[in-house]
Amino acid sequence: MSTAPVDVVLAFMERINAADVEQLCALMTEDHVFVDGLGNRIQGREAMRKGWTSYFRMFPDYRVSHAEVFSHGDVVASFGTAEATYAVEGQLPKENHWSVPAAWRAVVRDGLIAEWQVYADNQAARKIMGWPNP
Repeated sequence: MSTAPVDVVLAFMERINAADVEQLCALMTEDHVFVDGLGNRIQGREAMRKGWTSYFRMFPDYRVSHAEVFSHGDVVASFGTAEATYAVEGQLPKENHWSVPAAWRAVVRDGLIAEWQVYADNQAARKIMGWPNP
């Protein structure tokens, strides 16, 4: 696999779309930092293993797409869409589907994702889940 920053980011997005937690973790640095759309930070590959596993249980069909990708050195920005369906008792009701414009910023170090930051308004997902506005 190529270690060029854009290629690493695209591979990471492919692993997200496959809900492949093990390969996502294989593409992260040990001190990986994840920042969600509300600015919440999670640090560490093992913490993210738990985070992705939990997220894919809630949204088993979670997918990301990219319309444009830009890079500057080891920093890559991707712009596209995130979408999923909130699972209820293992089912994916049509009315629980959401889709939002999204962007991601990644920092690649030594061919691995050191930072992954999401820019998306996931209020639609929170509403479906019955969560209050942040």
